[in-house]
Amino acid sequence: MSNLATTKMSSKGQVVIPEDIRKRLKLKTGSQFVVVGDNDVVILKAISPPSMKEFDSLITEARKQAKKAGLKKSDIAASVAKVRSRK
Repeated sequence: MSNLATTKMSSKGQVVIPEDIRKRLKLKTGSQFVVVGDNDVVILKAISPPSMKEFDSLITEARKQAKKAGLKKSDIAASVAKVRSRK
């Protein structure tokens, strides 16, 4: 399988990712991407939600950092309430 392919952009700005690349990268309908453009280069980076194990690790680290910073649950609740009242 090749890492190189060509494609065209439609009048609506849509670009087709060639089938062999979609299969190799296991891309499905609805896959989401971060798009970076600079000069004549466009990069698509597939994104996906973290697994539950990764999410648990992120939450553990966030709690550790919050404790280190001296944050309390009441601080977070107050911040959320403040932001919600701005709308």
